[in-house]
Amino acid sequence: MILEDKKIYHTLRIAAAMCFIGHGAFGIITKEIWCNYFAVFGIGHHMAYVLMPWLGTFDICMGLSLLVYPTWAAVGWLVVWGAVTALLRPMSGEPFAEFVERAGNFGAPLILLILYSGGGTEFKWFAKIDPVKEFNKDNFSVAVKCLKVIVFLLIIGHAWLNLIEKKGLMGQYASLGFSNPAHVAQIVGIFEALLALSVLIKPVRPVVFALLVWKMSTELLYPHWELFEWIERGGSYGTILALWFALPRYTISVRNRLVTT
Repeated sequence: MILEDKKIYHTLRIAAAMCFIGHGAFGIITKEIWCNYFAVFGIGHHMAYVLMPWLGTFDICMGLSLLVYPTWAAVGWLVVWGAVTALLRPMSGEPFAEFVERAGNFGAPLILLILYSGGGTEFKWFAKIDPVKEFNKDNFSVAVKCLKVIVFLLIIGHAWLNLIEKKGLMGQYASLGFSNPAHVAQIVGIFEALLALSVLIKPVRPVVFALLVWKMSTELLYPHWELFEWIERGGSYGTILALWFALPRYTISVRNRLVTT
């Protein structure tokens, strides 16, 4: 297992943990908008506020388990739970872009499953993951292609939210002193859409790294609970950084296949 593979593993593991620890923190805080997501299941406000801290605590425990004793059961659950919680946003009436923009939430643990579950060893759901023995080199190209799609989705989703002038983003631009937040949102949306397409078509490391800096910086602009919002987006940073680590090896493998054919 080469150094880059270890970096990808630890990046995705920490990213997935950040996502669910940050998400769980909002459950303990009892974030009001969560009531809309409970309502999808017919759960009223009172019971929603009762359940939020319990779900939040469970999210944090799952996230911490990835840092202390990572198992495939935890990783598999985080894929499902990340996708479900993201999907609850459009199901509760929010734009579908909210789901797309959260591709990193379930994308980071998904790439872990693709890239590190197997590699010739016996697969056990509750055994501690061994990234050296369980690295599946045969799935490397598939994992990188999935990373490209995930990064594309989370960036194009944010671009979409800018183009439809999401209220929260308008507030961010206004707080930065822009007199015409809607105009700024359109410019940022087009810029992010172009970046997303470049990653999907032909990612290059300088652009991917710039995208990482951009994402990590812009996620600090939330007006309330900035730290928890930033932590919750760990899946976004992690998938972008993992792609950056993987690109040199992936590019060489693509060139070798072209030469042999």
